[in-house]
Amino acid sequence: MYKGIFLILIFVFFNTTFGQTGYSVSGTVFNETNDAPIEGAKINIEGHGLETSTNIEGSFLLRTDLIGEFIIRIAYQDYESKRIPVLLDGKELDLGIIVLKRDISFEQQDNLITLTDAELLDDESTSNALGLLQATRDVFLSRAAFDFGQAFFRVRGYDAQEGEVLLNGVPMNKLFDGRPQWNNWGGLNDITRNQEYSNGLDASDYTFGGILGNTNIDLRPSGLRAGTRISTSVSNRTYKGRLMATYNSGRKENGLAYALSGSRRWAKEGFIDGTLYDAYSLSGLLDYEINDNHSFLLSGIFTTNRRGRSSAITEEVFDLVGKKYNPYWGLQDGKIRNSRERFISEPMLMFNYFYTTNKLNLTLGMVYQNGNHKRSRLGYYNAPNPDPTYYRYLPSFYINSPIGANFISVEMAKNSFLRDPQLNWQNVYNANANSSLAGEAVYMLYNDVASDAQFTANLNGNFQWNPNIKVDFGIMNRYLTSKNFAEVDDLLGAEFHRDIDPFSDTRNDLDSNLEKREGDVFGYNYTFNASELRAYSQIQVDLNKWKFFLAGQFNQKAYQRTGKFQNERFLENSLGASRNITFSNFGVKGGLTHAITGRHWVTMQGALIKRAPLLQNVFVNPRESNALVPNVRTETVSTLDVNYFLRLPNLTGRITGYYTRFQDLTDINFFFVDSGVGSDFVQEVLTDLDKLHLGTELGLEYQVSSTVKLSLVSSTGKYVYASDPSVTINFDTASAEEELINVQGFQDLGPAKLKGYKLGQGPQQAFAFGMEYRDPKYWWVGVTANYLANNYANISTITRTDSFVLNPETGQRFPEATEENVEALLEQKRLDNFYLLNLVGGKSWLKNGKYLGVFASVTNLFDATFRTGGYEQSRNGNFGQLRQDNLSGTPSFAPKYWYGYGRTFFLNIALSF
Repeated sequence: MYKGIFLILIFVFFNTTFGQTGYSVSGTVFNETNDAPIEGAKINIEGHGLETSTNIEGSFLLRTDLIGEFIIRIAYQDYESKRIPVLLDGKELDLGIIVLKRDISFEQQDNLITLTDAELLDDESTSNALGLLQATRDVFLSRAAFDFGQAFFRVRGYDAQEGEVLLNGVPMNKLFDGRPQWNNWGGLNDITRNQEYSNGLDASDYTFGGILGNTNIDLRPSGLRAGTRISTSVSNRTYKGRLMATYNSGRKENGLAYALSGSRRWAKEGFIDGTLYDAYSLSGLLDYEINDNHSFLLSGIFTTNRRGRSSAITEEVFDLVGKKYNPYWGLQDGKIRNSRERFISEPMLMFNYFYTTNKLNLTLGMVYQNGNHKRSRLGYYNAPNPDPTYYRYLPSFYINSPIGANFISVEMAKNSFLRDPQLNWQNVYNANANSSLAGEAVYMLYNDVASDAQFTANLNGNFQWNPNIKVDFGIMNRYLTSKNFAEVDDLLGAEFHRDIDPFSDTRNDLDSNLEKREGDVFGYNYTFNASELRAYSQIQVDLNKWKFFLAGQFNQKAYQRTGKFQNERFLENSLGASRNITFSNFGVKGGLTHAITGRHWVTMQGALIKRAPLLQNVFVNPRESNALVPNVRTETVSTLDVNYFLRLPNLTGRITGYYTRFQDLTDINFFFVDSGVGSDFVQEVLTDLDKLHLGTELGLEYQVSSTVKLSLVSSTGKYVYASDPSVTINFDTASAEEELINVQGFQDLGPAKLKGYKLGQGPQQAFAFGMEYRDPKYWWVGVTANYLANNYANISTITRTDSFVLNPETGQRFPEATEENVEALLEQKRLDNFYLLNLVGGKSWLKNGKYLGVFASVTNLFDATFRTGGYEQSRNGNFGQLRQDNLSGTPSFAPKYWYGYGRTFFLNIALSF
């Protein structure tokens, strides 16, 4: 109560002290194409929160108290922005008629979405958040998306969960992993163009937000260009072809506006061998304006996305078959068949109510989403591993043999692999047909399924207390029911699958039939129930040369697992509901801006955020038990950034310094280990994990002439582990020494010496120099030279624990495991630095009211080969094994890497009328 009274007193003080109405800046905005007024163009004074829009006659009136030299920016979707230098002296200013030209390069967004599709291709590569950057004109962020994105560059080294995406003000990041699922609205570029982006810790009108930034996608047809747009694309990246069509009615006299949009994207295989792509997208939007204050929006979005996945590979495999190689596919009846496909279909229905006055805006949103996310894989049971890159099938296995290298076998293995490097589907069918187990499958294709149903309700408000003070607030509540299970997809000629764990010979469910057939649930079956309550408030104050904002958020999350199977290995805690675990947390952030002049200003922003761990990091092994991560705790994020902005008529730019520390993180990894802790499939749990991110960003853009523009961008960062986390191991089958394992199946390995190691978060240094030419005859071309450096493979945690130096046969330290030898063996793998040259260009024509635009891009023009990321394998979990494996220089369990695309192109042709 006292806090509320204090805020009211502050509001009254500022209202009486700074509540003057000021003077006005006015003008009228027209379309150069047909001399028609433009309604809805945004007018703002750069560096200040002052903004207004043009009315139906194209006119605007912006009230301000500012004095000095400033830049006024006029912007409208798909048109070139205008930046007008002005001298504000307290007198009325009429800018007269302002003419906007069609932006012939707006098709760049399609190229960006193509890049986003590419980086979301593989789960293992930790999807980036560059899709957030579609809405920004900041030159640094544009380069990060267009040019650095193909190298899996991460802005400030952050994961995608650090940025928030909203549809009509409703948060869309997943409760499970915190990331936005871009596939849920992918292929609907035409209706998702109207976006508002807040960078980093900037104040947002819609949410407290993440530390990377926030994008609100406004789906209202009334905010999009009316008419029909048809486009077609060809590419050699993730898909080969795309067709898209959109119709927007515009606002009718009766207040109705509606839009329909659909697309199809496809490829038998993308740039990486065997990576099929098959996606459909459809959306219908109905917008009804009752009057100037009240409007409704009903939105339906249905997308399906099916794609073949690819794998990281060792240098040995790369040297044999190259960067396009993918072991997951093989030919069946002359057609490509990928054993690892991902299928996503999570349609959503959304209702929004908008209330708008001069002082108050309210937005109510409700979203219901229900669908499936499936990942297929080939299972094998008491049969050889079908993966053609399995270590026993490669030459290195015979080089590193414990009884000595056998070079005849090395050559035979090499020739055999090169003859048939792909998955052999016929052998799989033959194995099932010739099985001695009377119809039982020794191989089968199955799906890991997450079937989610989620309801979200969100209320957001913006109140303009007076011209100097604005208050934002919101509350959100959502509920998730996520059914997770394995599903038999294809028995590959067999009659049934016997639902027994092959390593322990125990039943996965004591209460169901052992024989599983196509479509049956097997292996594991459980449900996650999760909920989130979030509330925030924010005050923004503009005092001419000084601005500040302060925001606070309360967040409560609750998680529960309910097991549907009685697992024989986890009799006590596999079936039924776990305890409900709840986290209640808060976050605060604020920022201060000082305008040195109207064209130079500095900002400082900071945040302290307490937050719940992600749902994926709370249960150790949810497929089999209700066991919680030991000592799971709230995470803490503390961050600070300082920015200098320059806005001259011909030169604009930003330089930023930032510091971020993540504390008390939890992380869970799954792998097979063969070491002093035992040989088993394990869950490795890291707690008390800290990470440090610090660095600088620079973005400069110089308009040499009306046709030539230069840009310079750089990012230098340092992303490292900042603590030695605690490590525990959970054994699937309890095959390790029983006395070392507690009653929950955990073995405590103590701390892992990670502090100072680099995070595998993409290139930590990136530089770009760009040139762009725009001809008055509506064609343009741009070239960007990029250099990316300081990228590292992710390290294995278990090899940095004390168990690594213990000989499993004696329980004593390996005599050769001196500090120097261990340090040399565990030296982190640094990926090569590399250069990329990218070209973009376009041309447009306008005739009889029809607009034809062509956009083309070529990335990695010189076909450079580079690694985008990688990870150390954890199978060799002790010093003796790892040292022996590395003696030959061609280890069997070497780090695995992802390789970037070579030369790729994208061509888009669009017709609007």
